[in-house]
Amino acid sequence: MFKYPRLIKMGLNLWPPFLFSGIKISELANDYRYLKVELKHSRLTLNANRTQFGGSIYSMTDPVYSLLLMANLGHKYHVWDKSAEIDYVYPGHTKLIATAHLSQSVLDDILLNTQHGEKYFPKFQFNVVDLEGRLVAKVNRTLYVRLKAAYRKNNNV
Repeated sequence: MFKYPRLIKMGLNLWPPFLFSGIKISELANDYRYLKVELKHSRLTLNANRTQFGGSIYSMTDPVYSLLLMANLGHKYHVWDKSAEIDYVYPGHTKLIATAHLSQSVLDDILLNTQHGEKYFPKFQFNVVDLEGRLVAKVNRTLYVRLKAAYRKNNNV
C-alpha cells in the first residue's frame, strides 16, 4: 500500500490536470478505502451555458478508483482505467462533489478473480452531486486489473 496518503493527496492536488481544472481531492482515508473529490465553481470551470464544464466533471473521477485499487492491491497488480461513460443528469450550478468507497468485499472479489493471472474488469459508479445534494452526473468506470506476469503461477495466462 502507498505509505503516505497525505503526500499522495497533495501530489494529486498539484497534478496539472486537476490543478488547472479546479479539481481537488478534499479527503483521502489513510487505508485508501475512501476518497472525496470536488470541482470548484468559478469562471474558469464553467462552460458557455455558465454551468460546470462536462469534461471537468468527467475528469474529476478519472484516476480515483485506480489509485484506491493500486494502493490496496500493491505492486503485484496492473491497474488501469479501461472504459468509462457519463450521463449528465442536471446542470452543475455550484461546487460539485463525488465520493469513492472501496469495500473489502470488492477487494476480495478482485483477488478471487485475478488469483491465477486472469484479466478482470470491475465496475464502479460515481454519483456527482451539487451542494444541495442534487444528482448532476452518473459516471460509470470499468477498470482493468491483472496480476503481473512475474507473480502468476502460470505465465501463459
